[in-house]
Amino acid sequence: MLTTLAVVLLGFAGAARAASTATATATTTTTVVATTTAVNPNAPVLVTSMTKPPVGYRLTAARVLRIASGDGRVITELRRHTTAEPYEYTKGAGQWQVSWFTASHPQKELLQVYVDDATAKVTQVWTGYQVAWSMARGYPGAFGRRVNAWYLWIPLCALFVAPFFPWRRRPSLLHLDLLMLLGFSISLAFFNDAKIGLSVPLVYPFLIYLLVRMLALAFGRGVPREPLQLLVPVRWLAIGVVFLMAFRIGLNILNSNVIDVGYAGVIGATKLIHGHALYGGWPQDNLYGDTYGPVSYYVYIPFRLIFGWSGTWDSLPAAHAAAIFFDLLTLIGLYVLGRRLKGNRLGVVFAYAWAAYPFTLFALSSNTNDGLVAALVVLSLLAITSAPGRGVAGALAGMTKFAPFALAPLLLRGTGERPRERSIAAYVIAFGVTVFAVMLPVIAQGNLHAFWHDSISYQSDRVTPFSIWGLWGGLGAVQRLLQGATVALAICVAFVPARRGMVEVAALGAAVLIMLQLTVNYWLYPYIVWFYPLVVVALFASHPDRGERFENAWPRLAEPGPAPIPVQITT
Repeated sequence: MLTTLAVVLLGFAGAARAASTATATATTTTTVVATTTAVNPNAPVLVTSMTKPPVGYRLTAARVLRIASGDGRVITELRRHTTAEPYEYTKGAGQWQVSWFTASHPQKELLQVYVDDATAKVTQVWTGYQVAWSMARGYPGAFGRRVNAWYLWIPLCALFVAPFFPWRRRPSLLHLDLLMLLGFSISLAFFNDAKIGLSVPLVYPFLIYLLVRMLALAFGRGVPREPLQLLVPVRWLAIGVVFLMAFRIGLNILNSNVIDVGYAGVIGATKLIHGHALYGGWPQDNLYGDTYGPVSYYVYIPFRLIFGWSGTWDSLPAAHAAAIFFDLLTLIGLYVLGRRLKGNRLGVVFAYAWAAYPFTLFALSSNTNDGLVAALVVLSLLAITSAPGRGVAGALAGMTKFAPFALAPLLLRGTGERPRERSIAAYVIAFGVTVFAVMLPVIAQGNLHAFWHDSISYQSDRVTPFSIWGLWGGLGAVQRLLQGATVALAICVAFVPARRGMVEVAALGAAVLIMLQLTVNYWLYPYIVWFYPLVVVALFASHPDRGERFENAWPRLAEPGPAPIPVQITT
């Protein structure tokens, strides 16, 4: 399986590198400058003459304003804002933008209209939060391109649940769990249709279900009483993993896009390669790309060196290769973890659950860095019996996108009984040394203030329509209360339950990350992969082995051991 995937990835690497080398050869002398001066060709440019058409355009600003003002939607909106002031812009080849702003200062954009220069017709009208957030406009393929097509998404959903629905057996709680994991698809459908007022609140019922389910499982409630039943033999499932991963990689290469997150990784890696300060001074087409932890940029360095970069927001083969690597790393980690716990069968189940889940493909096709978070969370589970290992993995995950720092108290204990003082000290030292090592280049360059301002401060202060807190407003007190509960939960899981095994650790970790996502101002669908590996481990590893009685299975899973669980190969 790994050989096949490696061949596919290397083939992509060779083709992409050849293409990027040709581009890089022509832009070698400008690449460094481009990291701070790249310009979006579709950025709006203010038109100062109302009567003279700009170069390359046939309409005048005055006529464009008349066309935009005559649209019924615009008329309705301007009745609510009678003092709004219009400004006319060119926006890329053959397109105009007319924006109305408040008369008060600082001005706020209230209405945005696009007019086609060739047809002299209004093509788009945006109001409310969709003015400032183009992500909320439902542009086709804005996230992942073809992966959103119903003829791909629905079959993937069917493939995800099919092996776990054996015929002639009554439905179980696991089946409900799998359907709830797919339930985020309802929200995504509304999101892709620009109905943010529906897509945002519809995320929360499924997050809340998973939170309750994980907490219950961590404390021995809802534990499966029967072994995991499969519709097909394990070897068929393994073949399915190979085909699914080949499909995922092929789709990534042929029909996916790099959103600003992956683009930021390439820019940051370029800055590091050339010895520039990592935070601050970012290009206008990704001005807030320096909002992540340093690890998010370090890991892109080898891919940037191999695949190069033209200095603009092009196809970014380095970002594609990095996303594929994160995806493969997570899958392999889950397979190894399952094999350690209960042998080859569980390892294949873990791998299939990752490869077949549509939202892991959504993150991959968007070429974000969220797969890296998932990989490092899995690494934390793999290192669960080693206090220093947990410390290093937990710190790396936290220094990627900060949210996994919430797992630090949980990882302090790992599995088993309460840790000894030596184990606690080893964990704390490893955690602290790793954080310091990651931050050392930032500190050495005197870049600490920019790091704090552009990442921690920016992330905590921004308000977005992609959570109920920003979409609805007026819920600040409730949000702060829940944030306090999240902190309390993150601390409490360091102490309870008194005895824990891998199932409890995974369930508690998933609960902490889900609770955190319930309270943040900004949420998007790739964030599901942060907690999804933990949910997979908790749900599938909690099933007793064949021939094992339920009452003996759960305590054995929770029982501590001085050494890693031995590998048991089954078919």
